[in-house]
Amino acid sequence: MKGGGWGRRALLLHSGFVYFFLYAPIAIIVIFSFSASRSPTAWSGFTLDWYRSFFHNAGMLQALQNSLVVGLCATALSTVIGTLVAFGLDRFDFPGRRFLDQILYLPIVIPDIVMALSLALFYHFIHLPLGLFSIIIGHVAFDISFVAVVVRARLEGFDRRLEEAAQDLGADGTQTFLRVTLPLLMPGVVAAALLAFTLSFEDFMIAFFTAGVGSTTLPIKVYSSIKFGVTPEINAISTCILAFAVFSILAAQRLMGKEQVQSAK
Repeated sequence: MKGGGWGRRALLLHSGFVYFFLYAPIAIIVIFSFSASRSPTAWSGFTLDWYRSFFHNAGMLQALQNSLVVGLCATALSTVIGTLVAFGLDRFDFPGRRFLDQILYLPIVIPDIVMALSLALFYHFIHLPLGLFSIIIGHVAFDISFVAVVVRARLEGFDRRLEEAAQDLGADGTQTFLRVTLPLLMPGVVAAALLAFTLSFEDFMIAFFTAGVGSTTLPIKVYSSIKFGVTPEINAISTCILAFAVFSILAAQRLMGKEQVQSAK
């Protein structure tokens, strides 16, 4: 029992260190975003001036708008396509299925710089103008694999007898998919959509290589601002992004909780 007690304390201590290294930098950013000092790591009193500066910075707001447009569009497209790809690979056998299943993981494992450079060269080859549209296409190509992997994980534990029961009751293939399969897959689809939006919203490498004039996203704008010196305004921007991410996760959890309650009824 004594050895077990020491083991438990060691495990708790290890977990504490892990959480500390994960969240301490985030906590520092949030705390110093309210500092009155111009130094991003020095505290000299509480203020909201850096948040006011951010919300009055036309360039930053335009970059934020571009990131939201890119993130939402890329998430919508990649979630639909990735979900259908995962469903098709799981349910159907067709020529090239094994090859498609293998290359599905390629965008996940290759370095971002290779993906970004490949897209830039491809756009130049087909003479596609660079802008928000080119960034969205690049992010969709990148996000589809992540969505498909998450949805396929959800499909692994799917009980197909529920689909068979729906078909025995007279539902056709489309009705079965929309009323039975998709609602049961929704937790995985929502999780995949959140992951796709996060990856797209915070992406720097692909956006940097595929952006054109007037299509600067928030990560690119922040990187450009850091070249002239880090200010607490960057901390304020990071805190706003963090708050938005936390709000999205909580909203998704509440939505999925309501759907589970309705399904139980």
